[in-house]
Amino acid sequence: MARSRNTVLQAIHLFKGLDPRVSVNEVIAFLYVCENEGLTVQELADVAGLTQSTASRSLRALGPAGTEWAQPPALGLVEAFLNPHDARSHVIHLTEGGRALRDRLDAVIRQAAPIVTPVDEPLRAVG
Repeated sequence: MARSRNTVLQAIHLFKGLDPRVSVNEVIAFLYVCENEGLTVQELADVAGLTQSTASRSLRALGPAGTEWAQPPALGLVEAFLNPHDARSHVIHLTEGGRALRDRLDAVIRQAAPIVTPVDEPLRAVG
């Protein structure tokens, strides 16, 4: 019996559709920026449980192509601006493309159907 794709899988496919090199850390970074626009790289690292350098690399991969700040795959989903309260750090905001992806993910979540395993049917390992 076929069932519809789970919400997490749909979200991952949306990211992989942008670029197959997208990493889990980049997805996590993007989702945290969606929930907390204006956070700094260090704040992202703290809330996401990443090192500061991993958070920075993940955000740079989400940055706009052709900018000094971005690095491959440079998906154009977030932008970094000098922090007005501390010039040694940057605050992160979604780009127009980032807001569009956030809205697509929100739609996927709103249409989600829970994954349910019947109580009397035990889970079995595949393989």
